[in-house]
Amino acid sequence: MPEHLLDIRVERKTFAATTVLKNIHLQLQPRETVSLLGPSGCGKSTLLRIIAGLEKDFQGELRNTAGEVAFVFQEARLMPWLTVEQNVGFSADSHYDKAWVAQLIEEVGLGGFAQALPKALSGGMAQRVAIARGLYSRPQVLLLDEPFSAVDAFTRMRLQDLLLQLAERHAIALLLVTHDVDEALYLSDRVLVMDNRPSSIRQELAVELPHPRDRRDPLLARLKALSLTELQRAHVI
Repeated sequence: MPEHLLDIRVERKTFAATTVLKNIHLQLQPRETVSLLGPSGCGKSTLLRIIAGLEKDFQGELRNTAGEVAFVFQEARLMPWLTVEQNVGFSADSHYDKAWVAQLIEEVGLGGFAQALPKALSGGMAQRVAIARGLYSRPQVLLLDEPFSAVDAFTRMRLQDLLLQLAERHAIALLLVTHDVDEALYLSDRVLVMDNRPSSIRQELAVELPHPRDRRDPLLARLKALSLTELQRAHVI
């Protein structure tokens, strides 16, 4: 077995007197895609923030052998006064790699928009910029917090396919938070179903289908039924 890029144990995470996460163990392998699926407020985003190092107050342990980990938020969070290429290369690192920025802009399908400001972009285009910005630091792991929730269904499907292509091209692992069962199953090697708070991982579903996948595949339909059953048992839906 390859060494885990991430190995996270959260014994307990609380906000004030409320326990949000309890007894969670999650591992991420190289080039693997894993989705966290569960109800609003169950702690999925909090778990992602712990892994990213944005939330340090928790009981447990995080082992990161991946080195660089990047984060793509639900909103694109682009700097409105910066161009697309400036947003992609925005980093605390003083070195700006113009050629790398140009390559990433092409890879996310925004060739010709390098000098555009965010106000000229659609929601889907802005999220493409956010993904390119996440890739700029050459991470081994990309964390994504509901990155496609604000776009229409057709744009979402195109962005899902783009994300898989980029993950393959750059040999990175993905850890994704989503409320969308279909999205989780289409993208992932494993889907972790979380229950209501204090949340733990209720079920792990292996999606043993190669990419590219057919959204109409009967296995995806069967796994969706299992996912919905577990969410019902957890009184989520």
